[in-house]
Amino acid sequence: MGVTRRIVFPAIRIVLWAVIAVALAKMAFSGAESAAQTEDPLQPSVEVAEPQVTVATGTVTNTVTVSASVVADPAAPVRATMAGTVHRVLAEEGQAVAPDTPVLELRSETPVDPTVTTDPETGIETVTEHKPKVRWETVRAGTAGALHLTVLKDQVVAVGDTVGSVAPGSLSVQGTLTPDQQYRLIDAPGEGTVTLKGGPAPFTCTGLRIGAAAQDPATTPEDPAAAEAAAPASGTVTCAVPAGVTAFPGLGADIEIVNGSAEGALLVPVTAVQGSVQNGNVWVVAADGSTEERPIVLGLTDGQQVQVVEGLAEGDAVLEYAPVSRPGDVDCTDPATADPTVCGG
Repeated sequence: MGVTRRIVFPAIRIVLWAVIAVALAKMAFSGAESAAQTEDPLQPSVEVAEPQVTVATGTVTNTVTVSASVVADPAAPVRATMAGTVHRVLAEEGQAVAPDTPVLELRSETPVDPTVTTDPETGIETVTEHKPKVRWETVRAGTAGALHLTVLKDQVVAVGDTVGSVAPGSLSVQGTLTPDQQYRLIDAPGEGTVTLKGGPAPFTCTGLRIGAAAQDPATTPEDPAAAEAAAPASGTVTCAVPAGVTAFPGLGADIEIVNGSAEGALLVPVTAVQGSVQNGNVWVVAADGSTEERPIVLGLTDGQQVQVVEGLAEGDAVLEYAPVSRPGDVDCTDPATADPTVCGG
């Protein structure tokens, strides 16, 4: 037993450690060789295929929904039509007036030069004074509504001075437009569908108008980027609440405007197009996998898909996501298109 413990067991341990060392060395060198044989450092180990879509036909409806609120229509000013003095007030404060209702009577005096006559025998001159020439002018309301006067009897006014205002008592629905919505509402119809928050059933509002958003120079940031972040709205949309619809200023509302629909239209996702209105670019995928930039003419869009009027055919394959241009993509060798901010000089 002593011989086994002193000689046999240590010998077996030495043999086992030798076998393990040989196995580890073989695994290390064989793994490096296989990696060197299978991997080429000049070739990518993973290839990423850009997603593609096929041009298909379908129906697209350009529907724009704008968040809005009910507002009271602004009062129309009543202006003096002649320089003079308020001779008489012909209407009362708060009176309901029609467009041709007399509001004020103005009086104007124009001096008349005296007449000078000379006696031919004595040479004495006689001066004859004349009364001033008096003119009268009646100022009318100009619009229907409730009258508010801002002048008093015997007050002197000039032509164009505001002498009062007429509140029409009507309501409108008004909302702000983002640049994208404003583009989609080019040549918009004259009406929309309004849904009041907690109000009656949706109704059609008429007289739809689109205008520029009001800008306050005192609060507009000088930095263009800050201005865009602070005031994303670029326009306003307004339409009239019809008579018979119960509404109150301040109520929230949504205006839904349908600005065209097309059936059997060629459609691609908006993500595939560089540009969103009138003209754009897509990247067409050829049979060999190469891509070609192609200009197209755009039609209607619903915000997800856009109609292609010219430039593509049904079945064409295009990149689902239009490439984003980078400074490195600019061709600085062409003086006609080189951007000095990118290319220098």
